[in-house]
Amino acid sequence: MNRAKSTLEQWRILQAVVDHGGYAQAAAALNKSQSSLNHAVAKLQHQLGVELLTIRGRKAYLTDQGEVLLRRSRYITQSVAELEQLAANLERGWEPSLTIAREIIYPMDKLIAAINAFLPNCRGTRISVIDSVLTGTHELIESQKVDLALCGGNPPKGHLAQPLCTVDLVAVCHPSHELALNPRELDDKSLARHLQIVIRDTGTKTNQDMGWLKAEQRWTVNNFHEAKAILATGSGFCWLPQELVSSELDAGKLTRLYITGSEYRRIPINLIVPNRDEQGPASKHLEQLILAEHGISHAK
Repeated sequence: MNRAKSTLEQWRILQAVVDHGGYAQAAAALNKSQSSLNHAVAKLQHQLGVELLTIRGRKAYLTDQGEVLLRRSRYITQSVAELEQLAANLERGWEPSLTIAREIIYPMDKLIAAINAFLPNCRGTRISVIDSVLTGTHELIESQKVDLALCGGNPPKGHLAQPLCTVDLVAVCHPSHELALNPRELDDKSLARHLQIVIRDTGTKTNQDMGWLKAEQRWTVNNFHEAKAILATGSGFCWLPQELVSSELDAGKLTRLYITGSEYRRIPINLIVPNRDEQGPASKHLEQLILAEHGISHAK
């Protein structure tokens, strides 16, 4: 392995000379002697065999080669600073990564807002979001494969849950569909004769596909976007989050169906910490930001 000809300290000194406009100013900013900075840059140029700076009057100017190398050096010194910060965070117990299970009916804009609020103080923590459905969310919680879970419906047995919001699912179809002819005069028997689009349960142990399941014919898809694509062709009906289809309903691209005894299905969403005893500071911070998105600040 070839040893590096230069050091990070030399590059940091070069950056300071350029950023502060000269050796004297950089020396004052770094609390070093001007001669030591002159020596460091001169040695760096000699080691590389490339002229990096020229002096005109009392100010230092980058050469063309120096500008290219300086720009690349900033990535390196920044990466080292981030690496050192990550090591310090790990020493203090700050998690390098977080995984969130998100029941797909949970409003994504709320989660994005919380993650954006987390970003300025994330200390390099990486975030992964797993979209899950029904028992798939429960399995992630029970196996403690996630740090936080946004769970629809009742929480798994033995887990405390903080209620966040409710999501209303409404039955919809394309305006050209037969069901749209009398959308306010429907019952479960009339629905059962038509194709239903349902969302696949992501659990591995059971299968409880999302939606009213009395239809004789069903097509199962992975998410709401696939369901909407099928509905757009005029096939079937589906229970979808009202917020997700509000624009299509307003534009007349979808028709809402009103079923006697069940005009909509209201699903509670809870925030669950699968293992609070092992919860780290990054997870706690993000938890509070998610709660804040729902106007909740008292939960601990």
